[in-house]
Amino acid sequence: MKNIRNQGFLLFAAALILLDQATKIWVKGFNLFGWNHDGMTLYESISVVGDAIRITYVENAGMAFGISFGAGKIFLSLFSIAASVALAWYLARLDIKHVGARLALALIFAGATGNLIDRVFYGVFYGEGQLFYGKVVDFLDVDMPDFSLFGREYLRFWVFNVADSCVSVGMVLMLLFNKHLPIFQEKHSSVSTEPIGDDGAGNVA
Repeated sequence: MKNIRNQGFLLFAAALILLDQATKIWVKGFNLFGWNHDGMTLYESISVVGDAIRITYVENAGMAFGISFGAGKIFLSLFSIAASVALAWYLARLDIKHVGARLALALIFAGATGNLIDRVFYGVFYGEGQLFYGKVVDFLDVDMPDFSLFGREYLRFWVFNVADSCVSVGMVLMLLFNKHLPIFQEKHSSVSTEPIGDDGAGNVA
């Protein structure tokens, strides 16, 4: 039963990774095995639902929301690889029975791996840079209520992709169901079952 659960959620994560990569390649374009798709030009925007939802092609050389480490990008790529491998091992080896907790891990793994593929391979695949120096493709452009933060005005949400959505939803689920993850289960168990004893001086500890 454990193996069936593990395989099911790993397949679910794999399907999300394929969806993430298919949408990014469709936006960026490709020429593979004689099949050419021009894709969109950088910063081109296509309306989906009026101005509320648009497909806007941008590239992110750093982390989420355009945060960049400059020369430290190689460390970000290597960290992403380590995180993805650790999550894959965690998801495959541990018997997490709670659907919400397992779904959270599967979503985070899919999102981390989806953006990792961009960072590691896109530079080489598109002839734009070295291995580990690719740029993440973002394209989901959603309107939101205008607001100001630290003197800067925001009119739309940051452009994101399928992988970003997976990580965001997965983190919310993890916050909701963290007590069902083994490492947190042990913590809750140790707190609730810690014995109350005598300290030797007649006082109850």
